[in-house]
Amino acid sequence: MVFMVLLALVLIAGAAAAVAVQRHAVGGAGVVPLPPPTADFDARAEAERWAERLGGSLSTLDAGGDKAAGQALADANERYRAARGQLAAAGSPAQYAMVTQTAVEGLYYVRGARTALGLDPGPALPDLGAATVTARDGRVTVDDRTYAVSDRPGGATPYYYPGGVVGGRRVPGGWYSRPWWKTALVAGGAGAGGDGIF
Repeated sequence: MVFMVLLALVLIAGAAAAVAVQRHAVGGAGVVPLPPPTADFDARAEAERWAERLGGSLSTLDAGGDKAAGQALADANERYRAARGQLAAAGSPAQYAMVTQTAVEGLYYVRGARTALGLDPGPALPDLGAATVTARDGRVTVDDRTYAVSDRPGGATPYYYPGGVVGGRRVPGGWYSRPWWKTALVAGGAGAGGDGIF
């Protein structure tokens, strides 16, 4: 019993000494408060979270010989590289929001690849602001050109687009006959969210 009392006194004395040393090191204040979280910090953390989720999703999925899944994964990888590049250059909440959007677009491509492979598409994602193609659609016109479109990949529709706003018009997500959105991205016109890559 005496041993326990002595041990408790030694521990209390050690804690008091540690507090005294800490107060002396910071000028008597005792505890240095953490800076309050800023919008930049929160936006960066959110952007990093989505980019990491995209990278993790890509590292666990293989298209095998499936052409449609391979194309969707190639597009997802493109978005991942773009998101990482954007993240390295970002410094404002708006730029971090663009990173998040790019990563979410990539995750939609991963969902498309998973669908093409007959796998569960995975957890729900934030809305990109456009409807998805239904089985009855069949055709979509973008910039005065008409494309075959389907809710499932097929020989005539091997290219996945997650949906979004192009030229102020909502374009549905689905499987398209041609990757028309790549031209829009190169021209700076539109990603799935309509803002392009900064």
